[in-house]
Amino acid sequence: MTVPEPLLRLRDLRVDVGERHVLKSISLDVPAGALLVLMGANGSGKSTLGLTLAGHPRYRVVGGQATLAGQDLLAMSAEARARAGFFLSFQAPPEIPGVKNNLFIRTALNAVRAARDEPPLDAFDFLGDARDEAGRLGLPEAMLGRPVNDGFSGGERKRNELLQLALLRPRLAMLDEIDSGMDVDGTRAIVRLVQALRAQGTAFIVVSHYLQLIESLAPDAVLRLDQGCIAETGGLALAADIARTGFARSAAEPQEA
Repeated sequence: MTVPEPLLRLRDLRVDVGERHVLKSISLDVPAGALLVLMGANGSGKSTLGLTLAGHPRYRVVGGQATLAGQDLLAMSAEARARAGFFLSFQAPPEIPGVKNNLFIRTALNAVRAARDEPPLDAFDFLGDARDEAGRLGLPEAMLGRPVNDGFSGGERKRNELLQLALLRPRLAMLDEIDSGMDVDGTRAIVRLVQALRAQGTAFIVVSHYLQLIESLAPDAVLRLDQGCIAETGGLALAADIARTGFARSAAEPQEA
């Protein structure tokens, strides 16, 4: 029986930021529809991994490989990675003054649709879909006509990231502390959307330290990142242990393969 190739494959990925060696060696397989939770202390490399995969120019790959659906991810521009199906939600979503939210998202969506050989959506059809998704996510409809994240609260910015995720329907999404600043309803919206997209084959890497969210997401694996390497791999018990004891974990503790 042939084992299907993972959607995302990382092999000995090493990344420098300026003069610092942030990711020292990351090897990871993420199958289609899988959900992995990434935990780690501040500065361990979690956000660096996401921004590297997204193609941010500040993050310099100095070794290793990364493929998405068999394609060399590192050889693609940031725009090509997004069109190929990679989505990153920012830990601190930026403002884009002067660019209306609905135009920003529709432009991104139509670029992705073109890459899938699908026809573009006109403004009328897009707004209908966007209003429906915004309502499900608890994002006021008025936010669609405002500049991207301009004057949005922290929770509204994170809901706007979820709106983009819901409409773009990527192959692989990395959510960097998407629960930060969210209220209870927002956290439930995260879980509902992730479950719906996983059922359609979207894979997820979720950065979070909120145990209740992690338990609700029912991940396939929990990974602890430490000093730019994957130090431990486990299940919900690992997440619960980290929530209880923190990241000052003894190197002598047994680690799951």
